[in-house]
Amino acid sequence: MNASLHAKRIELVRAALRAKRLEALLVTHLPNVLYLSGFSGDSGYLLVEQERTTLFTDGRFTVQAHEESPQAKLVLQRGSLAATVGAYLARVKPVIGYSPAQLTLSTWQGLRKAGGTKVRWRPAEGIVEALRAIKSRSEIETMRAAGKLACQVMSEVIALVRPGVRELDLAAEIGYRIRRKGATGESFDAIVAAGPRSALPHARPTDRRIGKNELVVLDLGAILRRYCSDLTRTVFVGRAPARVKRWYRAVQDAHAAACDALRPGVRAEDVDRAARRVLERYKLGRYFVHSTGHGLGLEIHEAPRLGRGQGARLEAGTVVTIEPGVYIEGVGGIRIEDDAWVTPSGSELLTTLSRDLLEL
Repeated sequence: MNASLHAKRIELVRAALRAKRLEALLVTHLPNVLYLSGFSGDSGYLLVEQERTTLFTDGRFTVQAHEESPQAKLVLQRGSLAATVGAYLARVKPVIGYSPAQLTLSTWQGLRKAGGTKVRWRPAEGIVEALRAIKSRSEIETMRAAGKLACQVMSEVIALVRPGVRELDLAAEIGYRIRRKGATGESFDAIVAAGPRSALPHARPTDRRIGKNELVVLDLGAILRRYCSDLTRTVFVGRAPARVKRWYRAVQDAHAAACDALRPGVRAEDVDRAARRVLERYKLGRYFVHSTGHGLGLEIHEAPRLGRGQGARLEAGTVVTIEPGVYIEGVGGIRIEDDAWVTPSGSELLTTLSRDLLEL
């Protein structure tokens, strides 16, 4: 990222503020602060006004703030961050947009108390998130590289799956190999779930050892140059019985249907519906217990969500996951997940690892 890129993003925020008749936006969500200013510290707020931007943080990040956000005026906090920002706002007296969902009650009370009656607050959700949802070509290429790295790690870890191996050991291998390949970390704590535990969509790895003739779900992601990838594959240890093969084929077909539906202008819920219709044809619809996908970028979960009731239309440049699954209590689960870029004419998968059933 560079100063000119951040300046362009700030100007887009200012245009949105003018349209909403707001004088300023207080950005409190750290990924949004990073996106607009380049500041990557773990404490800080950004105030975007029409004529200037101001970064509030503490003395631990003075040098870092000057290096990463030279275009922003730096204000070091005295006391709490909320009190410092509130007192500053009381002096400049703007009409402030803010995101209530990104503030704790305690922080909100601190801002209100320090700002007093001189500050006028206006809820303004989603301004930065709407910008983040549409990725630039350079962001897409970074996410493609993050996806490639995830695919490499997945291939290596699948080769380690065998009876007697602990879920925790495979999860440790995932974290180690992701970092060895140049990522700064995992997008989330890896999921390794075997046997009946694979029916838990967000299972945490345990010391359970993989057995013979059971499903294993592996879900991992890498953070590369700040951007996340997200990838899931399911394997069978042994020779898969006919019913497992049928379930797997159903998830494959649902994945393909969702990818076919993914294009600019389509409603997010329509992509979800495409996957569900396939699983319902297989009479597995009730075993699909989550949405078909979610936005991906600086965070592992971003806008939009590909789920029921999501009427927003997708735009070119959006990156989402496609991850249908079936989860059968007491038996096991199957999920296939890839990262997909909505292109001007359709969509393209950024993760390309084979989606065929592996019998190990």
